[in-house]
This record gives sequence, structure tokens and C-alpha cells, in this order.
Amino acid sequence: MLDMPKSAEWQEGALRLLDQRLLPFEEVVLTCTRVEEVFEAIKTLTVRGAPAIGIAAAYGLLLEDVGGLSDEAFHQRCDYLISARPTAVNLEWAIERMRRCWQGAHNEGAQNGAVRGELLLSEAVAIHEEDKAACHAIGDVGLPLVKAHPRLLTHCNAGSLAVSEMGTALAPIYRAHEQGVKVHVYVDETRPLLQGARLTAYELDRAGVDCTLISDNMAAHMMAEGGVDMVIVGADRVAANGDAANKIGTLNLAILCQYFKIPFYVAVPLSTIDMETRHGKDIVIEERDPAEVKTYAGHPTAPKGVAARSPAFDVTPNALITGIITDKGLLSAPFDAALEQLMRAPQAGS
Repeated sequence: MLDMPKSAEWQEGALRLLDQRLLPFEEVVLTCTRVEEVFEAIKTLTVRGAPAIGIAAAYGLLLEDVGGLSDEAFHQRCDYLISARPTAVNLEWAIERMRRCWQGAHNEGAQNGAVRGELLLSEAVAIHEEDKAACHAIGDVGLPLVKAHPRLLTHCNAGSLAVSEMGTALAPIYRAHEQGVKVHVYVDETRPLLQGARLTAYELDRAGVDCTLISDNMAAHMMAEGGVDMVIVGADRVAANGDAANKIGTLNLAILCQYFKIPFYVAVPLSTIDMETRHGKDIVIEERDPAEVKTYAGHPTAPKGVAARSPAFDVTPNALITGIITDKGLLSAPFDAALEQLMRAPQAGS
């Protein structure tokens, strides 16, 4: 069994989050007992990665005697947590599942607050366990691709820290490593917050997977040298036509892959697919504090008065995507038809 960190755990009525802002140098677990603490953890990237923030939000709803809330107070709590970050669909998806559970409890006449709380806890645990199963399934689906293309490049962090365990983009890599495949992974540092350098390199090194850290502007050079067989990334939202929103800089890689004729794959659980958003242009892109671009490790790197922007994500058009690796199989173009067929089947929690 690989040694992988856990992003979120529910223990003794509290949500425990590994503070990803401090990695790789400190492993500090924060214990959240108030909803406001969970909101702040999601907002400040203490916990990040689309599935992981969905899991954290589902557990976060349970804090402070959720069963005793009025309908209005419960829905206000839901809306509050959804507002923490706009781009990752799993946050709203998980909260909406919890809303349906709350409504179902009322419809069944469960007026006792303790009973409602237990029903909500069961739903949050189900969301967590389903994500674990999805990650392992993604690993199995993507394994043949990694066996065929063992020299990979990835961007940001789509490993265990971004989900429940294993990861999305990293899950097939971990699975191949477990089977003795000689995998090598180029890890983009991922400016401005260095999730690749601080998190992905930390995960892969901890698991014993051969990896090389590169700055974001080195990817084309590595491809030109012939050292990259495949690029695999995660996503925070996949639209109904297959356009994928992921960490800023992903679009650069997809364009490079087209030029160098390198396959480009996106790995996601079904919970990250948003059939209500028809095209990538309709995805709301989170804009973060420009100070993140103008500093490095807390130190200024640009003139104080210069303007800056910090979009957290970009959208890769479906035409640049070779395939989408899901927990239910590998999808290929035309993605709109493939996604429609995939999502038509009843899903857990629907």
C-alpha cells in the first residue's frame, strides 16, 4: 500500500483537514468545529481540489448541531459554503446532495434533530466513500494508458491531496507504479501558488514514484527533447461538450500537446461533470488576489504599483483533449454524445 496523505477526515464530530498551505515542510492538521472555519479553509486553499472541497463542505454542514437548524438556517448554511469558491462544480454538487437529504428527512417526517443529523452524516460519509471508489476506478481505467505512455507530465495537483485518496490524474500513475511499471513524471511547479512543487512533487516523492520538478515555462522544452509521452491533468469542472476547466496553465499544455502530437488526457470522477453547463465559456473563472502573482513565498517580486491579474483556472476546449478518463470508463470524441450517454444512467446520490 502506497503512503499517501489524506486531505480530509471526519473524527469525533469534527472535520480534520491537512493544511495544504504549509506543505511540504510542515504536516499540520486543522480541526474545524464551526462552519465559518470550513468556509475559510476552502477559501484560503487549506483544502483544495474539486472533490476534496466537496467532501469538506459536506462534512462542514454537519457542524454546530445541524439537526436543530430551521429550514431557512440550513439553506443559508448551504449557500454560504457554496460561495467559498465558484469554479469547482463538486462544491455545489456535494451541497445539493446534502440539501436533498435534508428535504428527504423532512418529507419522511424526521422532525427529531438527532435523527436528521444522523441522516446527513450518512450522506456525507457516502459522498466521501463514493469518491474513494471513483478514484480507484479512475486508476484502473487509466492504467493501460500509463503503461503505454510511462513518461508523463502533469500540472497542479490532482493526487490524493485533491480528493479522498489516490487522486484523479495521479491515480493511474500510482496504479502503474504499484504494478512495477517504470513511470517518470515531469511535475510543473504551477505558479503562482506552486501546487505542483509543494504538493504533487511531495506526494510522488513520498510514494516513491520517479519524478522531476520543472518550472511551468520548461514544458515545451521537455516535449521537444522527446521526454514526454503523455500529459494527464485533473479538472475542476467539465462542461457538457467536454470543455474542461483546470488550474491556470493547463490550456498552455494542451496547445503544446497538439503541436508535438502528444496525447492530452483529463481525469475526473462523474461528480466533476456538469451537464447543466453546456460550454466552457459559461464556466465562471475564479479571480484571486493579484498579490499572489506579485509575491513569492511572501516576498515581493514585482514593483509595488504594477497591475497584475490572477485567474485561478483556464478552460481547455474539447478539440484539444484526446480523452476523458472517468470512473465509468474512457471517453473519446465526440464528447457531447459520450458524456450524454454516460450521464444518462442513474448515479449514486441522484
